[in-house]
Amino acid sequence: MLLDRYLPRIEFDSYEDFKKNYKVIFPETFNFGYDIVDEWAKQDENKKALMWCNDHDEEKVFTFKDISLLSNRAANYFRSLGIKKGDVVMMILRRRWEYWICAVALHKLGATIIPSTLQLTTKDIVYRGNAAKVKSIVCINDDFVIEQVEKAMPKIDTLTTRTVVGQPRDGWNFFEEEIEKQSDVFERPTGDQATNWNDVMLVYFTSGTEGMPKMIQHNFAHPLGHIVTAKYWQQVQDGKLHMSVSDSGWAKFGWGKIYGQWISGAVVFAYDMDKFVPAKLLEKMSKYKLTTFCAPPTMYRFMLLEDVASYDLSSIQHYATAGEPLNAEVNTKWQKLTGHNIYQGFGQSEGSVLLADFQWDDVKVGASGKPSPIYDIKLLDQDGEEVGVGEEGAICVMDVKNNPPVGLFTGYYLDPEMTAEKLYGKCYNTNDLAWVDSEGYYWFVGRNDDVIKCSGYRIGPFEVESALIEHDAVVECAITGAPDPVRGQVVKATIVLKKGYEPTEELKKELQNHVKKTTAPYKYPRIIEFVDELPKTFSGKIKRAQIRHEDEDAVRVRDGRSEQ
Repeated sequence: MLLDRYLPRIEFDSYEDFKKNYKVIFPETFNFGYDIVDEWAKQDENKKALMWCNDHDEEKVFTFKDISLLSNRAANYFRSLGIKKGDVVMMILRRRWEYWICAVALHKLGATIIPSTLQLTTKDIVYRGNAAKVKSIVCINDDFVIEQVEKAMPKIDTLTTRTVVGQPRDGWNFFEEEIEKQSDVFERPTGDQATNWNDVMLVYFTSGTEGMPKMIQHNFAHPLGHIVTAKYWQQVQDGKLHMSVSDSGWAKFGWGKIYGQWISGAVVFAYDMDKFVPAKLLEKMSKYKLTTFCAPPTMYRFMLLEDVASYDLSSIQHYATAGEPLNAEVNTKWQKLTGHNIYQGFGQSEGSVLLADFQWDDVKVGASGKPSPIYDIKLLDQDGEEVGVGEEGAICVMDVKNNPPVGLFTGYYLDPEMTAEKLYGKCYNTNDLAWVDSEGYYWFVGRNDDVIKCSGYRIGPFEVESALIEHDAVVECAITGAPDPVRGQVVKATIVLKKGYEPTEELKKELQNHVKKTTAPYKYPRIIEFVDELPKTFSGKIKRAQIRHEDEDAVRVRDGRSEQ
């Protein structure tokens, strides 16, 4: 067991005990590759680490010893390319098994990795490559990805090498072939090439709706912040299969498919799906007898359109979700079908789980749980003062300058000015709004920019969306504020309908009346638009800002105020 090396206490009697007494202790030289992967390999050479499959009947199983030796070969390969401590490597690998090998290898070298999604265009890759000074790219052999990278390469000043996984490609180093040439022995670097806990291990580009993406940096201690994420929220079990559904290009992958799970001794189950097909996902969940499972709310919503009861999910003991708030109706339906609630987690790319449903307390359907013990979280008003019970405030992590919590980001990569602005003040403000009830449960309201101000009322999109989701006609929806000459803004619902429902005026009125009966009448959507799909970020979050901006542009055009 490795947890006891980093946690003085592992078991707790209550949430209050957990919050007060949970501590993480680690050496300054902590490195996930050596101190977790290699240590598990030494303790038990047969201990499973990764079970991987795809849509083409391929399957691979790796022990920690396999990962240890393959990552040593990969580290020697990357070193042969000139990669050393502090160099930046971009990885575009979807859910390929090679991601785990490359990530561990680069951690051992002390390099900085940038996980990236397959959907990046040439422009995106050029921006990221130059902003982060990327030295090498490793990507999947996908025609679209290869085309974008090859077009981007001449425009990235620092880029020197490119490697492809899966299948060979002309003009590219082939990963599987190259690591076969290397030794499976890799000595832990010393001196100036040794890693310190506060060196930069990982950089995420945020998928923000305003301006260019920002570079969020995490240090080598960051994986230890995800012990709470994995063991105490997702409730993974030593030696048992855990699945989190996420592409490797997103922070949710780090939340659910490598760090906290392996520290806790769980086996990561990775399904490299070509695209999300609810029935296929349910089939994998049943076939491989998972023990714990985590997916975004959207996936639960679409799985509920299938005959869930026809799949044997009896092995799954715990369900979790994050990425967006979970509508109460989705949890209620899932609980009836499986006998299990879905435990919510809330956080950002900037940290590990901030709020979550933990094992000691009942799930409050619709709430986002309670604060993680590694963060001092308060709700603050616009003046920076803490709000009272039932009052809305911004979710803020306190005391980050003098006592930075393990797991939280350490700044904006290569941008000390923004780092000082966001982290060196009173707190880190997530810009997400919530309120807390008398029992300490936090209730998500929405992003600060998403809150609608209508006729003097402040309306959070989540509770209106939750009301609409309860209606049988609605698969998913987005609530935004649309411009109105009298009220300033009015509530607009952009809705995807279930099969069999027609987008009629009669249905619009029915949905409006449904919201009036389900929540406060003033919150009902005065505008309803039916669409085939909602705009989303690459990570699956609804792009409410895009809907708002399109509505604002339409008003400008209508009023003859379009920009020339």
